[in-house]
Amino acid sequence: MSKKLLRPLMLMAAIILMATSACAHPAPTVAGEQATKQPQRVQGDTIEVMSQAMNRIIKNVVIVPEQYFMPEAAAKQFPVLYLLHGAFGCYSDWSEKASLDSLATCYNVIIVCPDGQDSWYFDSPVDPKMQFETYVSKELVEYIDSHYRTHANRYMRAITGLSMGGHGSLFIAWRHPDVFWSCGSMSGNMDITQYPDKWHIKDRLGDYESNKQRWSEHAVCNLVDQLKACPLKPAQNIIIDDGLKDIFIKNNIALHDQLVEKGIDHDFTLRPGRHSWDYWVNSLDYHLMFFHKAFVRGKNLMNEQTSDN
Repeated sequence: MSKKLLRPLMLMAAIILMATSACAHPAPTVAGEQATKQPQRVQGDTIEVMSQAMNRIIKNVVIVPEQYFMPEAAAKQFPVLYLLHGAFGCYSDWSEKASLDSLATCYNVIIVCPDGQDSWYFDSPVDPKMQFETYVSKELVEYIDSHYRTHANRYMRAITGLSMGGHGSLFIAWRHPDVFWSCGSMSGNMDITQYPDKWHIKDRLGDYESNKQRWSEHAVCNLVDQLKACPLKPAQNIIIDDGLKDIFIKNNIALHDQLVEKGIDHDFTLRPGRHSWDYWVNSLDYHLMFFHKAFVRGKNLMNEQTSDN
């Protein structure tokens, strides 16, 4: 075959191959698109989700494991970890600091990092634009379950975070145990009432002096009795840790003591470290190992329930 004829044929083959690849991996879904679409063949993406509670769009990073795209896993469903950032942070913090793609693949889990802004992950009674308890526990979970191949089951969901996100993850999980079976905190501020003028908390709950009851009701340290009374069994899997030189270490030890007194099982660890990304990135490895074991148990429980039915 002559070179003049060969070159056009090679060019045409390349164009066909590019077009086929583009069709095989559609763009990631965003709010308003059909739930049947799947994310493109990249492990991490930024998606926008419309919050009806806040009447605005919220950004989120979603990381899927490499296994998600394997042909033999086309019908496979995956557990999900919701990973919360701290005060003055944003949805991209974790993906910029930690190797989330490697961790997602290692533990075979989808990782979702929502933009919590400086909300403290509350449904603010004073700011209608800050309804992040509803967003994370309901709107985002429903979106992820409808747009990705997940196990839409409490056993296969976990939530954790750092600092403000550590408080937020326990606050949300303990108030919504039907949504999250596993939860954790890294360097979380467990008693917000001790910090009435810091980190925009008063912008979400009103000033402390005029709203002491409200502040008390939104502090994780005051949710232990509610956690103890939860009728759902098996009980939640809880992991809490803090650095020995962290600003919230006394709060975390006090919460640990409460949980021990109430007979609530949990994993509690103090390690060398400060309120820093070096500590949190290292801590995430421990949390993922903990949650992976919970997901294995959760899958077995789901299978048992299916067999019983």
